[in-house]
Amino acid sequence: MSEAIDRPHPTPRDYILIAVILFAITAAEVAVTYVDALDSARAPMLIVMSAAKFLLVVGWYMHLRFDRPAYRNLFLIGLVLTPVLFGAVLLSFGLLIGN
Repeated sequence: MSEAIDRPHPTPRDYILIAVILFAITAAEVAVTYVDALDSARAPMLIVMSAAKFLLVVGWYMHLRFDRPAYRNLFLIGLVLTPVLFGAVLLSFGLLIGN
C-alpha cells in the first residue's frame, strides 16, 4: 500500500465534479464520431480527449495525485516505456518498416 503525502483528501463533491467532467468528455467523444466535417481531425481529437480522461482517472480515482512522487514516477516510467516496448516488438516483426 502506498503512503500518501499530506494533502487534503478529495471530498465527495470533488469526485462528483470529476465524474461530470468525464461524462462530458465521453459525450463529446461520441458526438465527434457523428460529425462528418471532422473526418480529418477525428482521430487526433479522440486521442486528446481519451488522454484527458486517462489523466483524470489516474490522478483522482487511482490517487496518484496524492501519493509520494516516487510512486507517481514509477507509474510514469511504465507509461513511457510501454509504447517504446510496443514499437520494438513491432519492429522485430517488421511491421513498421513495411516488410
